[in-house]
Amino acid sequence: MKRIALLTLLCCSTVVLGRQPMTPRTASWSKLYDQLRLSKVGLSRVAFEYAMVGLLNMETRPTVISIADMSQPSTNKRLYVLDLAKQKLLFNTYVAHGRNSGDRLPRQFSNEISSNQSSLGFYKTMGSYHGKHGLSLKLKGLEPGINSNAFERTIVFHGADYVSEDTIRHTGRLGWSQGCPAVPNHMSTPIIKVIEGGSCLFIFSPDPRYLRQSSFLRG
Repeated sequence: MKRIALLTLLCCSTVVLGRQPMTPRTASWSKLYDQLRLSKVGLSRVAFEYAMVGLLNMETRPTVISIADMSQPSTNKRLYVLDLAKQKLLFNTYVAHGRNSGDRLPRQFSNEISSNQSSLGFYKTMGSYHGKHGLSLKLKGLEPGINSNAFERTIVFHGADYVSEDTIRHTGRLGWSQGCPAVPNHMSTPIIKVIEGGSCLFIFSPDPRYLRQSSFLRG
């Protein structure tokens, strides 16, 4: 019943969408944001509502979504894993951005191979595997020209030593990845076990170029 209610919420909200880059705003989404008390943990309301818009444009509409809110500096716990059906915040932790995207706050984003920048947009989580970072998760970029080179760039979800409060204390920021959304080592396996196999990851920044080009943010 909760899944049906969620899909009803998403479908009924399509009436507000337009063909131009938009600022999402609906009473239903605002209510859900408030019910989950996401402002208390720092998630931008705009990032959350854009995430809800994007779910409408996925082939399937998963009820678990991870939002990396890159409008925040890396010193904030800016990754949020939400179970929308259960209306529950499952995880809230640190997440790194690419070394060429910016210092504490990422401002540059790229889909180019070897750019060492983060790519914005919507991803589908795939299967997990054991690599040099331990248990890691493959990601499929769903937005052509925006994050569609994720496989070629080996952009995966993984744990890293440089994503830690010790690093923040010593450098004033998290360490950088090569574009991967890396999380603290002790958090990576629990999160991967929850989000693998077809959930949604949304990497957000209010980047004008992305907001203009993303088909996921249009009706």
